[in-house]
Amino acid sequence: QVQLAESGGGLVQAGGSLRLSCAASGRTFTLLNMAWFRQAPGKEREFVASITYRGARVHADSVKGRFSISRGIGINTADLQMNSLRPEDTALYYCATTTGEPTSRPADYDAWGRGTQVTVSS
Repeated sequence: QVQLAESGGGLVQAGGSLRLSCAASGRTFTLLNMAWFRQAPGKEREFVASITYRGARVHADSVKGRFSISRGIGINTADLQMNSLRPEDTALYYCATTTGEPTSRPADYDAWGRGTQVTVSS
């Protein structure tokens, strides 16, 4: 079983930056494909970005040019650099992993973290 832990959320003013980190632990015998999703109150969980273990990246149109996903320093870690933050980016941000191909569908992911809150004030 894989456990995921996110960190780095917080409160920031519009136009500011935050960096989220995710680390997998537990039964991480294989290299995992990783992704970030977010969920605002009253809305469905939304794909933000994904990265394969080889480093191939996909970003949602809503964050292209502002957010960047990357592999972290440790094995099975992933970071999300968020720049030019907007109030509409306010959400609970989740890290997720899959042993299959990463997609934009939450149902395709095997493990989830508990989330880290990002709040952007106007």
